Amino acid sequence: MNTVQQVQLHAIGVINSPFRELDHMPVQSTGDSAQAGWVELRPELAEGMKDLEGFSHLILIYHLHRAASARLTVVPFLDKQEHGIFATRAPVRPNPIGLSVVAVDRIEGTRIHIRKLDILDGTPLLDLKPFVPAFDVPAGPVRSGWMEASAWQTVQSDSRFKLAD
Repeated sequence: MNTVQQVQLHAIGVINSPFRELDHMPVQSTGDSAQAGWVELRPELAEGMKDLEGFSHLILIYHLHRAASARLTVVPFLDKQEHGIFATRAPVRPNPIGLSVVAVDRIEGTRIHIRKLDILDGTPLLDLKPFVPAFDVPAGPVRSGWMEASAWQTVQSDSRFKLAD
């Protein structure tokens, strides 16, 4: 294995949402409880938003700044059984990075108004990319591992992955 390198990232903006606490926040942006909010990019990055208004959806990549310490196994929100962290979307990852696909309502300067938001208010935004179905939706059969057989379904989070106060 190659030598592990240290990586340093800087927030390019902040995600603003109605979710102030982790409890009862939607687990994924496709859930019915996902809400509207906005992304505010740093002003010096405005030029990087050129031509963004033509996209209906964005992929937000962000730092899970309120997640508890990393764990290698978890009982995720969508199941009652323990799974390896890399087989889940749980936030307690070795690198606490989140990913959400959101719908774009409108863009005003460096503010992007979005819908289908499942992210905590004040979350640092690391990057955003346009969602392109030809690139982001795989062709052919897709498998969802243990989630396909899971009978346990929930659409809101609770405090199981929360940082201690």
